[in-house]
Amino acid sequence: MGLLRYKKVLIPAIVLSLLIYITSSTLRSLAPSNDKVQKPLFDPHGKLHWTKRPEKYPVKSYIPIPTDTAEKIPKIQYDFPEERAVDRSRRLERREAVKEAFLHAWNGYKKHAWGKDEVTPITGKHDNPFGGWAATLVDSLDSLLIMGLTDEFEKALEVVEQIDFHTTETKHINVFETTIRYLGGLLAAYDLTNGKYPVLLRKAVEIGEFLYAAFDTPNRMHMARWDWRAYVAGQPQKAQSTTLLAEVGSLSLEFTRLTQLTGDPKYFDAIQRVTNNLEKAQMQTAIPGLWPVAVNAEKLTFTDRRFTVGGMADSTYEYLPKEHLLLNGSTKQYRRMYEAAMQAIKDRLLFRPMTKNEEDVLFAGNVRFQSFQPEAQHLTCFLGGTVGIAAKMFDRPDELSIARKLVDGCIWAYDLTPTGLMPEIFHVVPCADMEICPWDENAWLAAVRRANDEDDDVEDPDEFARQIAESRALPPGVTTVPDGRYILRPEAIESVFIMYRITGDKTLQDAAWRMFTAIDKMCRTKIAHASVADVRFTNSRMIDKMESFWLAETLKYFYLIFSEPDLISLDDYVLNTEAHPLRRTAA
Repeated sequence: MGLLRYKKVLIPAIVLSLLIYITSSTLRSLAPSNDKVQKPLFDPHGKLHWTKRPEKYPVKSYIPIPTDTAEKIPKIQYDFPEERAVDRSRRLERREAVKEAFLHAWNGYKKHAWGKDEVTPITGKHDNPFGGWAATLVDSLDSLLIMGLTDEFEKALEVVEQIDFHTTETKHINVFETTIRYLGGLLAAYDLTNGKYPVLLRKAVEIGEFLYAAFDTPNRMHMARWDWRAYVAGQPQKAQSTTLLAEVGSLSLEFTRLTQLTGDPKYFDAIQRVTNNLEKAQMQTAIPGLWPVAVNAEKLTFTDRRFTVGGMADSTYEYLPKEHLLLNGSTKQYRRMYEAAMQAIKDRLLFRPMTKNEEDVLFAGNVRFQSFQPEAQHLTCFLGGTVGIAAKMFDRPDELSIARKLVDGCIWAYDLTPTGLMPEIFHVVPCADMEICPWDENAWLAAVRRANDEDDDVEDPDEFARQIAESRALPPGVTTVPDGRYILRPEAIESVFIMYRITGDKTLQDAAWRMFTAIDKMCRTKIAHASVADVRFTNSRMIDKMESFWLAETLKYFYLIFSEPDLISLDDYVLNTEAHPLRRTAA
């Protein structure tokens, strides 16, 4: 009966799509080649449709995707021994709890926001911040497959079949977000099902064609916030003068995989030109090896003086070793770029926080106008996993300990708060010595006063600082919490999962369980899961938002860490910034 209902609903949509396609093809065949007189296409409902136009700035020849085997990729995953029965029983019990949480949130989305981008987990409404193409649904396709929810996956495919990626009420398309959530989600599901569902690749090509048009600029740098309606109107395009680094350098995995699967070279060509420009600039910035937070993509200048591997920059660094993996080591370019970046990260960004129990952990801070900021961000928690993979892949064993300390730092930050959740952003006291760092109460209290702009001219400065720390719920070692939210982010569990798969250390599974139970306790609503406004308070209010990455990434990583090691092996798949597994061997 389900299939019959599906066909009855779909037939009118197919007929309508066919009429639109025929009309579109007729218009294109009859229109003169001069794109200035090409007419925009509207469907019967009055919606403007994207139509492919002759390129104003075509490339003379495509950069071919490399196929030579430049170097053999070493084994990344730990050789796990046979599991004891008691360990298996506990692991599967935990995995089922994660799956139950996933289904709770998924069913809330189905009931209240099916076919929309996001469900609002408190009020039960919906939101469309990513084009209105069912972001949560598409983003979570591979999660459904990984968790064995085949029936739910095939119901979701019925929606995918009807999505029209060539029209949206959103004027400015975020090319980065659209790529990682939609293109990545479709490609991962296609890879996981071994091409069983051709609609997945067909839709990936549909949105790939759409996004590729954003690269039609004089220097072939894409428009990060793309006015697709202006494109349809035939207006010339140029890359923005201010673009976030993450939006510049975080398209390589998805566009490369699209070329591998289709054989169409233009997608790889598009991102390879971006990569080449990044490499040319890498050693010419104010911190050689790193790129600044903001990039002038129009003039290809990198003069901003702010540097971080956290928000607004993170995935550009994450994708360097992962692109090397996806290309099976067929070029040394991404290795060179990673190694240059990693040296600068070690020299300028890594620091050890002073902690009450003298934990030997690391974070990556920021540099602003050559001034170091001991800031910890949840977004930087990706770094431990990335450094771990690169340490194994590039034979840099000394950096595996750095990776572990970065992972342990994020676990420490979760365990530090009363809720068991890590804040979005907080500041700490950096150690003067990376090896020896005893707890100094007076140094922490002095840092609290400075960080909170409080006058030292009081009778008892230390007691005054303690009052500040108590009133602002600052744990020992923490000086300020500029952003106390937890928004269901995946970066910490991502690195915990990767480090577990690299080392086989079961204490990482225990840490993951503490993280999961804390999140589920604080974030679960009757409908799904919500964000938390301030993790310093167990009675914190909730925020009526559930990003698609909760189902697409965070819960996927929790599920995988409690699954058998051969499920999405790090030796077989590359996980992109949305945790979409892309198969390492080209099809």
